[in-house]
Parts: sequence; C-alpha cells; structure tokens
Amino acid sequence: MSEARSRLLATATRIFYAEGLHSVGIDRIVAEAKVTRATLYRHFPGKEDLVVAYLRGVSEMERDGIGKILSGNPPAADALRAIAGFIAESIQSAHFRGCAFLNAAAEYPDPKHPVHQAVLAHREWFLRTITDLLAQIGDTPPEPAGRHFVLLRDGAMASGCLTDAAAVGETFLQGVDGILRFRLDSAAT
Repeated sequence: MSEARSRLLATATRIFYAEGLHSVGIDRIVAEAKVTRATLYRHFPGKEDLVVAYLRGVSEMERDGIGKILSGNPPAADALRAIAGFIAESIQSAHFRGCAFLNAAAEYPDPKHPVHQAVLAHREWFLRTITDLLAQIGDTPPEPAGRHFVLLRDGAMASGCLTDAAAVGETFLQGVDGILRFRLDSAAT
C-alpha cells in the first residue's frame, strides 16, 4: 500500500468514526491527509469507495483481534468470553462512538448500496464466527444463541456511547454468561 493511500485511510478512519460518514467532506480528508485531490481519486474513485475501504479496515482490525483470541485454540466457552471481553473493553475506550458498522448502516440504509453491503459482509462473518463457537457448546441449535449474542453486542455498542460504558460492558458480559450457562446446562441434561 502506498504511503499516500495509507495516510488517506488513516485520516478517513479517524474522522469518519469520530464524526460520521456523510458529515465529512472529501476536501477535509484531502487536507488532513496532506495529499492532492488527484491522489485521492487515483486510489479511490469516489468518496463511497473510501468509505468501503474504511469499513474493510475496521473489519480487518476486528478480525485480527478475534483471530488472536482464537489462535491459541481455547475451549469455545472461553473464546466467547474473551471475545465478549474484547467488545466490553472497546466500549470503554476513551474515543468510543458506537459500532462503526451500525453507524454506517444508519447513514446508508439501502441494502444494495456498496457501503451497506460492506456492513452486511462484516456482520455475516461475525455471526458465523460466534455461531460456530456456540455449536461446540451444548446440544441445541446454535443459530438462535448466535443471534442472541449479536443482538446483545449491538445493544451494548449502542448503549455504550449513551450511558455508563462500564455498566453497559458489565451487563453485556452477564448476558453472554447467561447464553453460555444455558448452552452448558442444555448439554448436561
């Protein structure tokens, strides 16, 4: 990746997450990244291409974080607790502004739009990752529990920037423990 492209993505990531996608103009990104408009358009044909690249970068960071958790092949319940801890910790970070993907979906509600498609791709990966782990615990179908986990995560991500982030993180972790207890109990009976 060229230095200019890296600067553009880093700048867009910082500003898009902090201020929103529609509210940030190309001129500001170009100025703060210290590149020309021609350089921006050489790397990204339009602003929406830059937004999609930003979301793919955020997705890659989340995949890397979860990949590190899974790299030691922990038992599924431990992996899920660690993933939940990773999420709860992110909610409590100093510059937390909610979920980049939920925020993007709110600004690009058309399910056929490339930005919305990038959101859906990440969410499908996350749900599949969680559901695959849940399939290793208990005997009941894992899909409802996977959707429950994602729903709890979405609620925590939305609530975390509206109220006490520590309390939201704690509540989220308790909810995940409830899902795991239910699955473990169903395996024991």
